[in-house]
Amino acid sequence: MAAAGLILDFDGVLVESEYEGNRHLAELLTALGHPTSVETAMTRFMGLSGTAFHAAIESWIGGPIPPRFHALRDAEDARVLAEGVPPVAGAAAFVRGLPPDLPRAIASSSSTAWITAHLAHVGLTDAFDPALIFSGREHVAHGKPAPDIYLLAARVLGVPIARTVIVEDSPVGVTGAVASGGIVVGLTAGRHCGPDHAALLRGLGARHIAADFAAVARIIADA
Repeated sequence: MAAAGLILDFDGVLVESEYEGNRHLAELLTALGHPTSVETAMTRFMGLSGTAFHAAIESWIGGPIPPRFHALRDAEDARVLAEGVPPVAGAAAFVRGLPPDLPRAIASSSSTAWITAHLAHVGLTDAFDPALIFSGREHVAHGKPAPDIYLLAARVLGVPIARTVIVEDSPVGVTGAVASGGIVVGLTAGRHCGPDHAALLRGLGARHIAADFAAVARIIADA
């Protein structure tokens, strides 16, 4: 029996913004006097947004965020928003190959403006109903790792969460997806996923691990 619905994270699942964003974050914090490796940035900040993101940075640097941080970060976000980032390998073909009648949504920590801009960059604007793009910043009171955004997406899709495949790449995302009761797939296809990433996501409760989108397609068909 195939899955009743599909919920996809965005950054690190459909586009390589997770790697690029954490690379820039590490460089920025280092330049501001807080030496940070890309690996550390991905371990500590991947999948977070808003107040949770800022709290994680303050915890790492041991104090308030430097005043220049926000302006420099906003400038980088604006550049990336205008120029785009590459899709995760196989992501565009996977989305184009989904069964037309499979209900699908995006559930991301990013803003809807960010998501729709990058969908346009990778040629997937028409692949998702704008009403089925959900932001943890805009649509729920508690973003990831709370399960709220997945439960909302499934409810709007009209599918039972227990029969919905959720594809996530970050520890924060997997934690929230598992808490929702969905069929959680830990995707390790992005550039930010190191050799231990699969074990990390499995340890957090991901039911399946997929190294590429061909594996995700098989899981959806068999769910």
